[in-house]
Amino acid sequence: MSGKPILLLHGQPGSGRDWDRVVSSLGQRAKAIAIDRPGWDGHSRATTLAGNAQAAVAALDAHGIRRATVVGHSFGGAVAAWLAAHHPDRVAALVLAAPAANPASLQAIDRWLAAPVLGYIASATALTVAGGVLIAGPLRRRIERKLSVDDRYLKTAAVRLISPAAWRSFVLEQRVLIHDLPVLEQQLERISAPTTILTGSRDEVVPLESLQLLATQIPGAELVILDHAGHLLPLRHAEQVAANILSAVI
Repeated sequence: MSGKPILLLHGQPGSGRDWDRVVSSLGQRAKAIAIDRPGWDGHSRATTLAGNAQAAVAALDAHGIRRATVVGHSFGGAVAAWLAAHHPDRVAALVLAAPAANPASLQAIDRWLAAPVLGYIASATALTVAGGVLIAGPLRRRIERKLSVDDRYLKTAAVRLISPAAWRSFVLEQRVLIHDLPVLEQQLERISAPTTILTGSRDEVVPLESLQLLATQIPGAELVILDHAGHLLPLRHAEQVAANILSAVI
């Protein structure tokens, strides 16, 4: 595979396959590596932002890559920012797609889903319902057409969502957001990599105001708003995401 190295970090719930369309759009212009983060790879436990950053470094080492453009979506954006703050020698450039990377990105529902007992029940219920929707053939095909993703991806996502391991990972990561984002916020000024922040004008998950603030917290960061886009940027706006990644690559 030719091109500059790019490390892709998915959100929650999710997997490295969430980046398939972006990887396809990048083509041979980049050496793209999309990993399954801890807790979503089928064998490890979900972990902190620091633990996720260590896993990202390990993935770079496994591929013999010293420095890469690091791209993170949603929770993965927080991981990418942590990596850039703590391992600046490994990050050539940073692209944050709809990132939850400061406390202002959190909403009331995030704190509720992180709550003991009730948060777990709510998260398990929500993921199970979502998985059930994807398992149902007619509904899955409607979603397939709407998101322009293949049937195999949706079937795999359905199996993952109804798994108790996914419920545990989701809840743990909600708690990580509550605990770690205030810590990350204090370290954002340490980021030296050129940074692009992407958001959709119709994102209802991560508030635009939080990203406007984030753009002031990371030195020299550029905020790019994609018209008519929601939160699922890698799935629904892959070509625009890929174009912005290539523009950021050093």
